[in-house]
Amino acid sequence: MDVYEIPATWTAQPVRPRWQLALRFAGSVVWFPVVCALWAVVFAVFLVVGMFAEVVTAFSNTLERGYLNAMSWTLDRVGGLASWCVSWPELRHEGDVAYYRARVDKAVAKWTARASAPVVPKKPKPPVECAIPLRTYRGIGGWYVAEVALAQGWELRPTDGYKGVRLWWSAAPKTA
Repeated sequence: MDVYEIPATWTAQPVRPRWQLALRFAGSVVWFPVVCALWAVVFAVFLVVGMFAEVVTAFSNTLERGYLNAMSWTLDRVGGLASWCVSWPELRHEGDVAYYRARVDKAVAKWTARASAPVVPKKPKPPVECAIPLRTYRGIGGWYVAEVALAQGWELRPTDGYKGVRLWWSAAPKTA
């Protein structure tokens, strides 16, 4: 790991109290469907506005990029309203190191399979960058993600260990 990283961010997150997780899970059961419905409504509004704006965006790439950026930003913020939600597996496996190891192994293996896939003509190129979110490695720490990823050919990118570990596929072609 690089020297710009703070070692404390690479350790496992503290185990949350069971009662707190149970409360968050109960709130998630109610709140998450509301967020999904809100996200769908916002998406539909952007879709309708986009149909009318299509006439203008046909002449202006700047407006089109701005519109897509605004849509992406808004949908990310609406999705972020559910960031405190707790899923059933998180409730059941809080503090289970073996569970989080298996989760990290599966996530890194999935990204490795995608990145190492051969390039197919007229298809999108395989991804060369990925981010493993904190939710995946919360109980084991970012150091384990880095260890597994480095063993499979990934390189670390500048990362905030409290949000996720960013990786870059080192076998990717150097030209854009």
